Parts: sequence; structure tokens; C-alpha cells
Amino acid sequence: MSLASYSPRPRLRLRSQIVIPARLASTRLPQKLLLDRTGKPLIQHTYEAACRALRPEGVTIATDHESIFAAVRAFGGEAVMTSPACASGTDRVAEVARRMADVDVIVNVQGDEPELSGSSIDRVIELLEEDPAAVVSTLATPIRSREQLEDPACVKVVFDGGGRALYFSRSPIPHARQWDDALLASDPPSFYQHVGMYAYRRDFLMRLATLPPCLLEKIECLEQLRVLDAGFAIRVAVIDAATRGIDTPHDYQAFVERQQSR
Repeated sequence: MSLASYSPRPRLRLRSQIVIPARLASTRLPQKLLLDRTGKPLIQHTYEAACRALRPEGVTIATDHESIFAAVRAFGGEAVMTSPACASGTDRVAEVARRMADVDVIVNVQGDEPELSGSSIDRVIELLEEDPAAVVSTLATPIRSREQLEDPACVKVVFDGGGRALYFSRSPIPHARQWDDALLASDPPSFYQHVGMYAYRRDFLMRLATLPPCLLEKIECLEQLRVLDAGFAIRVAVIDAATRGIDTPHDYQAFVERQQSR
């Protein structure tokens, strides 16, 4: 079956599994998933947060390195080794998904999201149950700061009235022809940040991993544009606020302090 002819079959209740891609190498914060100043490695915090979701049947960590594999096994988590040749987290997740023939939906949760909400994971699964034509679902949260709106590191998303993504960009979208600060306080919000959690229909994920990057993806460095470029639907749900990922030493220090204050 070609990708262009792929059409998902609707089901009332979808069987789902969380897969957390966990790569050892990280540029701004070396080996961050193994940092353990809280008494637990960072990857354990993310694993335990993912386990709070109610809908998935399990959580698997997909890693490229023996040290992460050993750390996950040490705290009782499920881990599998994947090829070091995987070009992206999506490819790593797809490799694991091939072994899960009885699963309908794979939720890709980033390993550096130790404070993610279980309800957010449940919501992306529900989106695919609600919309049989969508092959991917994800999240967004309102942007209320012009600094954040203009920050290329903050990925923006626009979607239609049915909650289907129209475009993702590092640029401010929509672009106001005449700026007015009131746009940042509007209700409904004018601008949305993309929250990088995805649920994929498993069969579609297999096919997506075989597609070469499209031109838009290469320009923006945003992998989700590959889905839109291929003509498929991504459903978007709005949540109140994004969780805080760990990318820098400052991020990790702030996380440690929040843990210590609990």
C-alpha cells in the first residue's frame, strides 16, 4: 500500500503505548537523561510521569546506549535497545513500534519532559479516537508574550475551526499586518505554541519513517511538516500551559529546586 492511499480505520477505543526515545548524547546538557541530583535519573522522572496517564497500556523507553538501558532496568522500567543509526526520535520510536503489532496508537513522549501531565497524554489519544481521518495528534498552548512569539525556538502552530493543523513555524503565525498588544490578551487566543508531544496511528508511523524530509521541513527544521506536506491531517488540542522541558543546566537546576521544595 502506498502512503498516498493510506486511510486509517475508525475504532471507538484505541489500544495505545507510550514510547520514550532516550538518546544519550545531548549538546547543551551532556548526558542529561542520567543526571540524578534529585536522587533519581531524569529519565526515571519522565517515565514515572508518563505512567500517570490512564489510557496507555504501557511505557517503553527506546534508547541507543547501554548506560540508559541499565539505568532504566535498575529502577524497574521497560527499556529496549534501538539502532544508533536512527536519524531522529521519530525513527527510534518507529523502530520500537514495529515490534508492537497489537497496538493502534503510539505516543511519542520526549525523555527530557519530567513534569508532563498524564492527562495530556490521554488527550492526544482521545483526539485520534474522535477523528478517524487524523493520523497524528498533538498539543498547543496560548502564547501571551511577544518575546515568546518572536522566539524562533518557540514553535508556533495555526489550526482550523475543526482543530486540524494548517501549519507549524518558527516565525510568528499568524503574522499581524498591524501590531496591537491586545492580540496577546485576546480570547480566544491569537497565537499558539506547539507542545511537542505526538500520538501516531501505528500503521501511519511505519510509513512516515520511510518518507524523505520535505522542503518545508528542511527550511523550518520541523519534522511534523512532513505529515502536512504529504497531505495528512494532524489534530491539535489546546492545553492551559506547556510543561518545562530540560535543555540547559539552568533548566535542570530549576527542576531540582522545584523537586526539593515539594
